[in-house]
Amino acid sequence: MRYYLAMNKISENKDYTNRLLNRFVKYVKIWSESDGNAAERGVFPSTERQWDMARALEADMKALGMQDVQITDNCYVYGRIPANCDGEAANDSVLFLAHMDTVDEVTGKDVNPQIFEDYDGHEITLKNGVVHSVETDEALKQAAANHETIITTDGTTLLGGDDKAGVSAIMQMAEYLFENPDIKHANIEVIFSPDEETGHGMDKVPMKLIKSKYAYTVDGGNIGELESECFNAWGAEVTFIGKACHTGDAKKGKMVNAVSMAGKFLSLLPHTMTPETTEHYEGFIAPMEVDGSIDCCKVQLLLRSFLPDEIEQQKCIVSDCAEAAAISFGGKKEVKFKQQYLNMKEKMDEHPEVLERLREAYKSAGVAIVEKPIRGGTDGSRLTEMGIPCPNIFTGGHKYHSRYEWVSLNQMAKAADILINIVGRN
Repeated sequence: MRYYLAMNKISENKDYTNRLLNRFVKYVKIWSESDGNAAERGVFPSTERQWDMARALEADMKALGMQDVQITDNCYVYGRIPANCDGEAANDSVLFLAHMDTVDEVTGKDVNPQIFEDYDGHEITLKNGVVHSVETDEALKQAAANHETIITTDGTTLLGGDDKAGVSAIMQMAEYLFENPDIKHANIEVIFSPDEETGHGMDKVPMKLIKSKYAYTVDGGNIGELESECFNAWGAEVTFIGKACHTGDAKKGKMVNAVSMAGKFLSLLPHTMTPETTEHYEGFIAPMEVDGSIDCCKVQLLLRSFLPDEIEQQKCIVSDCAEAAAISFGGKKEVKFKQQYLNMKEKMDEHPEVLERLREAYKSAGVAIVEKPIRGGTDGSRLTEMGIPCPNIFTGGHKYHSRYEWVSLNQMAKAADILINIVGRN
């Protein structure tokens, strides 16, 4: 029988919340941005700077007293905390995951966190015209009502709460358990991964090290979010092949402009299927990058849907629009699709006990559960495909992948409490 401990050991302890804040600030100042283009070329990890974060975590994990701490050849950081209880729980093992990299869409270099303790709802004005207002941000309004401590960027970079808030919560859980050995707990494994933001976070995960049969990613958003389903995700690369010549002598078919074909292609994609016009369970086609010249121009896209059949429809739309664009200019096109990850819901439904355990941990921490789909994916999506069911836990982060990003320290601390409740035993 499993026992869940009703406790909020970190969120209600000023000393531990201060430690959590200091830990988070330390980690977000480490530049660990990944590179999607390098990842697609097979570079792993996609940036050397991710090793800096890995080495910092390795040192911190060893300092806490975690066992078998190591950085693998592929930049995964692994460590474990042995069970300190008897009976059935002594043989139980839980894996927690968070990722070290930050997205490359907005720079994560020279992050300068701004801390607003006991936030009262006043307008926060940062550099580059970045403004946080409770009038336009419902989550911020709720945080102000609770007088939470808010951490923002300075307006020039992202913050890195995705997913250094998750990293920090896991590390704070570990520190608390080591300092309070009277709390009995199951075996705990921890993995911090590179390149989650490029979609390659589980490509080289050290499965041989993992003993746990189930896991939890700490990579969500607002307090209460509990996620066990996600998009089916594919990438698309459309290459338009033109014919270059001097622009002064381009008429009569001498020039075929691949850039113009790419522009035509993008104009043909349905506007009602873009990320900007979809929400909840609606899928989308998202142009992400255009690169090229008259001779050759490539368009990178993301295809996302909760339904496999809809993904196939999206593929047809991309192929048809590319064909129409190429024909209209007398050029050529090549279309390639690549699966990135699948909706984890089907496999999660096969393991209801993993979700039930998580729900009980939320309830024990006094956190109201908000079950919602992930309009994206996590390392847990891939890990679930690989046979280890892995739902996702909130971190208290908001407005990810932007200069408007902010994190609630109080919510991050609640996430750490939930981790303790998952492994804790009476």
